[in-house]
Amino acid sequence: MTAGIGDSALAPQSFDVAAVRALYPALADGHAYLDGAAGTQVPAAVIEAIAGAYAQGIGNLGGAFAASGRSGAIVAGARAAVADLVGGTADGVVFGPSATSLAYRIADALSRAWTAGDEIVVSRLDHDSNVRPWIQAAGRAGVTVKWAEVDLVTGELPAAQYADLIGPRTRVVAVTAASNAIGTRPDVAAIAGLAHAAGALCYVDGVHATPHVPVDVAALGADFYTTSAYKWSGPHLAALAADPALLETVWPDKLAPSSNAVPWRFERGTLPFADLAGVTAAVGHLAALAPGAVPAAASRRERILASMAAVEAYEAALFARLAGGLAELEQVTLYGKAARRAPTAFFSVAGVAPRAVAEHLAARGVNVWDGDNYAYELCTALGLEPDGAVRAGLVHYNDASDVDRLLEGVASLAG
Repeated sequence: MTAGIGDSALAPQSFDVAAVRALYPALADGHAYLDGAAGTQVPAAVIEAIAGAYAQGIGNLGGAFAASGRSGAIVAGARAAVADLVGGTADGVVFGPSATSLAYRIADALSRAWTAGDEIVVSRLDHDSNVRPWIQAAGRAGVTVKWAEVDLVTGELPAAQYADLIGPRTRVVAVTAASNAIGTRPDVAAIAGLAHAAGALCYVDGVHATPHVPVDVAALGADFYTTSAYKWSGPHLAALAADPALLETVWPDKLAPSSNAVPWRFERGTLPFADLAGVTAAVGHLAALAPGAVPAAASRRERILASMAAVEAYEAALFARLAGGLAELEQVTLYGKAARRAPTAFFSVAGVAPRAVAEHLAARGVNVWDGDNYAYELCTALGLEPDGAVRAGLVHYNDASDVDRLLEGVASLAG
């Protein structure tokens, strides 16, 4: 068995997983939470921030009283926190209940300027939330849909194919920053560059990338970038980051009395103020994962970049242990071999249904997902529909014991 995470050969000295795990009350139940790709547990600081907002008293926005002012401050703080997390600007951060709802909102608004003969490009690597909203909007507008294909052997999404897919009538290229199933991290910057050269916009699904790597929306070339707080130890809501000047050109459906200003006009209804306090706390949690990696006077953005670099290195070492262990089991097929990937294993066990594998592991206190995990196009291309496969996703609070319990459980099932 590979040397344990925590050994100097594998674990970055700036990342203390035992200290991190102690921050999460839910981990005390003894389960191996390898279901983080679908949603993470939350640290005590996030729980306390949400409870504290309610305890202090909050009110809807625009009131002449203190509780209303506290809600306004919470919203402003959460926008600034997400901007620091992804490298955007606070006045370009839009909140919504999910990345899916935000994609539908933007696709609907952008498609009103499309005409017959225009084109969009989507990929078979993406979560369906960055596929179906665009296809459905294209169908209503009479717009052509083009597909970027996945190399089913390697799991790569070759960027070179986009040169043939993108043309002068391309309006939007939608692509993921990391596959939520097989982990592949495409060359988004190259894809966005081709889109921009043709005058198209690039809409990037960053939901699965943000918890695992440092993010810079400008470096990616993302015109729109979505992320879900509950994938990085926050509450169940999502955010979209874009240049405010771009948002000024987009008009979604909205209520007549609601604000016409950016980013407010994209947010339908009252925001979840207490949860937004939790968003700020979650970003603060991420910024503190590598204490000492940067000077004490460093900005939150600088601390986040240092922390996420430490997270990326730690998770890569832990994932090598997971992927290597699965590869040793003859009856296990691991899908995807991309050179750059998030720490997510998508696999099947010969002769055993994915649900039966998940149930077997659950009985041993190991939490994993089964199914297509909304990577519908990818699973269809791989011939895995309708049952999909088994997904084990690492996050920064997982350790070697979690991985070993999974490998032992799969080995016992595989015979």
